Amino acid sequence: MLSTRLGIVGMVGGLAIALALPQVSGWPLAQNAPARTDHSPLLHNVLLHHIKDKVEHGDGTADSSNWSGYAVTGTAFNSAEGSWVVPSATCSGRGDTYAAFWVGIDGYSSSTVEQTGTLIECVGRRAEYFSWYEFYPSNLIEISSVPVSAGNTVSASVVYSNGEFTAKITNVTTGKSFSISKAVAGAARTSAEWIAEAPCCTVRNGILPLADFGTAKFGTGSTDVAGTNYATEGTSASEPIGGFPAANVIQITKTPSNSSPQTSTCSALADAGTSFTCTWAN
Repeated sequence: MLSTRLGIVGMVGGLAIALALPQVSGWPLAQNAPARTDHSPLLHNVLLHHIKDKVEHGDGTADSSNWSGYAVTGTAFNSAEGSWVVPSATCSGRGDTYAAFWVGIDGYSSSTVEQTGTLIECVGRRAEYFSWYEFYPSNLIEISSVPVSAGNTVSASVVYSNGEFTAKITNVTTGKSFSISKAVAGAARTSAEWIAEAPCCTVRNGILPLADFGTAKFGTGSTDVAGTNYATEGTSASEPIGGFPAANVIQITKTPSNSSPQTSTCSALADAGTSFTCTWAN
């Protein structure tokens, strides 16, 4: 989820050209992470929100203007683990677009979100890729010590213990990893999620355009990461998404909005309830 104040000044032939874009606030670096040197001029802060404009259909599906993927609902979630292959974006050059992929706790039926994942930013025709964590409503933090690229396999988790959430992300392809722990006031722990998201916000608080990520592949069937797309609720054993009662598993579709007309639809669960794909459409 993204709350953004964007601005860019391009230099062409020594002349400064100001381009009016949705605005974002600054993007702070993760603790103890080395500064990046390859940022685009659009380096900015994005916020990944709780689900927006949720419409539940009573059949295990829901629509949203910013989320697609899966959520499981309940009480007192203690962990959520996921994995995905970082998709390769097709950047049209017709404005800047964004897509985030993450695993987390909260946000489907509560106002906080504890999450970590990867982000695509299309700057014109150039795609840039980042890893990040966020304890919403605090800002998203870039993890510059874990760079990611299209085609990398990523494993991530959020674990609750002793009053704190620990977000951990690993680029399985490169072996680089990062984790951080933090208490989050008011966290309800009433859901766990595996999501492809269009971030927020434009200057009018709308959803940002969703980058063309093609198809995003989540779970063991695509990543070969064991014990992934699982969650733990209370004292119960860890279960895959499909291992939870059907009434508690929600398949989410991103529907169009005025500022983000693109959609993302996700497949049925496969591989014993551990895997699914989400596909972009305009």
